[in-house]
Amino acid sequence: MASFSFGSLLLLSAVFRLGLIFYGEWQDAHMEVRYTDVDYIVFSDAASLMASGKSPYLRSTYRYSPLLAFLLIPNSIFHRCWGKILFSASGQLLQAAFWYGLVVHFRIYPIIYALPILLILNPNLFKSGMNPALQKWSQHDEKAPQRNLQSRLACIFSPWFLLKSIMTKERILFGLISGLVFIFCTALFYYLYGWEFLHEALLYHLTRTDPRHNFSIYFYHIYLHHELEFSVVEKLISFLPQLVVQLVLILSFAEDLPFCWFAQTVAFVAFNKVITAQYFVWFFCLLPLILPWSKMKLKWKGVFSVSIWTGAQLHWLMWGYLLEFKGKNVLIQLWMASIMFLAANTTVLTLIIHQHKLSALFMLPNSTADKTKKSN
Repeated sequence: MASFSFGSLLLLSAVFRLGLIFYGEWQDAHMEVRYTDVDYIVFSDAASLMASGKSPYLRSTYRYSPLLAFLLIPNSIFHRCWGKILFSASGQLLQAAFWYGLVVHFRIYPIIYALPILLILNPNLFKSGMNPALQKWSQHDEKAPQRNLQSRLACIFSPWFLLKSIMTKERILFGLISGLVFIFCTALFYYLYGWEFLHEALLYHLTRTDPRHNFSIYFYHIYLHHELEFSVVEKLISFLPQLVVQLVLILSFAEDLPFCWFAQTVAFVAFNKVITAQYFVWFFCLLPLILPWSKMKLKWKGVFSVSIWTGAQLHWLMWGYLLEFKGKNVLIQLWMASIMFLAANTTVLTLIIHQHKLSALFMLPNSTADKTKKSN
């Protein structure tokens, strides 16, 4: 298998992404179905309003941080592709906490990563004045995956351990910094744009219902009751499966942090009330981080996983196209396609979990690792 340097991979990925941007411009100009997501047009319109000194929330359906519109102002000055290039380009505890707070401000969903991040900041790994060592990132190194991961997980998630170490300096520091960054950004834009910002950028996403462009199994129920107010019980029922699955995944895989994030994101998207195609990027970007630890080969299981996920999505898109572009009454068929898509996501995630070699992200210090071996 050919190997590439990190610089070569970056160059290759940049060329590939530029090629997709150019192709997207061509498809938008010549085909009925646009390549560019409608949200990008919303972003650009909001940026144009901000460039003229107006509120980005004058653009209907703009429900994001004003910071995003600010970054896309060059769309209306130089070229509309500026934002596409920006999006495609896009270690220390303090730095990690700062960026995490900023990311949650941008898009609220990364809040689901808070618990596994805090759990992995345990005193056995983050000793005072020491940086934990990362595991070797190679599927060919048999010594890299720690075989005692299950015993480590049992220790870390035991009630006594949690009570004893939950308020460590590292966890408090991470929580304070990320929380303050989030609160500062939120307070700043609330001062500039008032309640409109708070509702559109943050609160709206907690109660969002979307009767169109929605892969979710809740799609048909939302469509039938879109004009009515949903009860508290209905909202709780839709969040409950998501919450239970998240807790199970976190408590099972938190030590293997990249894999935990990947599994969390797939499950979060699959069980969400609203699913659009752009949500798939959330877990696709994490896939390269877990592939070196996967025992799944492209032949058979790999092909099967790709086939059922792609097939279920294409099946849904067929009915979606007939509904939205051709005006056919295929709502029941579209809802059934949503159920099949959830089944496909669940099947693929289960296969990936079974084929994954669990490996702690950080190596235990020698003294701690020796004690763990003796106890086994």
